[in-house]
Amino acid sequence: MAIDQAVLQCGERTLDLGRARIMGILNVTPDSFSDGGQNARIDEALARARAMVVEGADILDIGGESTRPGAEPVPLAEERRRVLPVIEALHAELDVPLSVDTMKPALMREAVAAGAGLLNDVNGFRAEGALETAVEAGREHGVALCVMHMQGEPQSMQRSPHYGDVVAEVGAFLEQRVADLQAAGVPRRQILLDPGFGFGKTLEHNVALFRGLPRLASGGLPLLVGVSRKSMIGQLLGARPVAERDPGSAVAAMLAAQAGARVLRVHNVSATRDALALYSELHDGQDNRGN
Repeated sequence: MAIDQAVLQCGERTLDLGRARIMGILNVTPDSFSDGGQNARIDEALARARAMVVEGADILDIGGESTRPGAEPVPLAEERRRVLPVIEALHAELDVPLSVDTMKPALMREAVAAGAGLLNDVNGFRAEGALETAVEAGREHGVALCVMHMQGEPQSMQRSPHYGDVVAEVGAFLEQRVADLQAAGVPRRQILLDPGFGFGKTLEHNVALFRGLPRLASGGLPLLVGVSRKSMIGQLLGARPVAERDPGSAVAAMLAAQAGARVLRVHNVSATRDALALYSELHDGQDNRGN
């Protein structure tokens, strides 16, 4: 599926979007739904990051605040303490783009200074000062922006999500945010879109949204899809616990790529790499072994 740009500029580094790319999740939090506490120490986080790059991650997404349903906000000082040393160390060591997963404009600025090349905001740059920060980061540092859809906020988003047509409404929201960013001075080529699976959506909403990915991708901007280990995977497989969701997550990532997604945000990089490589071998006849 054609997209407007084949390369996403992420600060000093680039991400080739000629095919689907793998974004490895690096949560430096004590309470994330899947891997909370596993990478809380900087040495643990760096070791996990190195391993994901060896496994095939094309970009790493570093987050210091859990956005699982019901999660409580993390103070700026604490999120800063968790995230910035990891970004600084990885930027110096690894030759892959780094993304920072945050809603806080102050941390966005500091993370870009530390080496982040992508701002990944689950709140769609709607917080006070976030839009201005995004414009500045893009203009001065060539940073890319990922705009996500979320109905409500993490503390309450799953209480009673409602839509008439979830695909149309999510698509309209993303289109409006793109228009707002462009009007503020952000070039279209610096924007990535995320439909926000699980963020203010029931299982039925998530399934409809997944089936609607080709429709969302038809606008030409690259899509980021993150369904790894989420409750929708567990529910669709018969109440599968988080620890047993990696095979289903890899299949979902492969199907998302087939539907037009260009960035796949995942926990298990190697399983996703193998699923994409096998699909490419059997379906497209392209030799992606070792990629």
